[in-house]
This record gives sequence, structure tokens and C-alpha cells, in this order.
Amino acid sequence: MSKKILNTEKAPSPIGPYNQSVEANGFLFISGQIPIIPESGELVKGPAADQARQSLKNLGAILENAGLSFEDVVKTTVFLSDINDFAAVNEVYGECFPSDTAPARSCVEVANLPKGVAVEIEVIAALNK
Repeated sequence: MSKKILNTEKAPSPIGPYNQSVEANGFLFISGQIPIIPESGELVKGPAADQARQSLKNLGAILENAGLSFEDVVKTTVFLSDINDFAAVNEVYGECFPSDTAPARSCVEVANLPKGVAVEIEVIAALNK
């Protein structure tokens, strides 16, 4: 197996020993994105929906860097610090993933997320090259 590391300045730099994304075996594996604004490094605070929107924006930048889009995503995992935010996050999520072409998804509540955020989202995309 060969793998290719892909990073972009249009998304937040990793805050640990990992990369934004790794291309391997016909897929792009994108690390979980939290609502960090890449230009300033600041967190989006406030409602989970606003945080989800920034997390998805970060994912979109990473997909674009690889020549992909949300349409190429085949699997997502959404981590919520409070499952009661599910409906609000789901509404924002649907802006990027319409029901008729949406990827497979898991959504789970977790005890804590990095930097105390409400939302983290990771995706796997198929390479169409």
C-alpha cells in the first residue's frame, strides 16, 4: 500500500501528530475537523449548528485541495458533545449532503471533544481519478 499525505493552508493545521488527510487505496481519509477558523486559529463559539458549519467548511477545503467535493464523500462520522444538538447539526449537514446522494453516516455523542467544542466531523471520500 502506498499513501500520500495531503494538507492545505485553507483548513486548520493539525493540533497533534496527524495530517489533515491521507490518500490511500482509492480513498481520501480526512481527519476529524473541529470549528477552527484557519485564518485566525480561533474557535467558532456558540451554537452547535455554527460550529458544524465551520467544521464542514474546513472539510470542504480539504476535499477541494484533493480535487474532490462533498459529492465524493462515501462515509462520515459526526461526533457531538450533546446528542440534543442532533437536529440542529443535521440541518446544517444537509446543506452539504442532500438526502438523495448523502453518504453513509454515524453520529455519536461523546464525553468530550478537542478544545471543548460541540462538534467534530470526519469523512472518507472516494477518489474519482
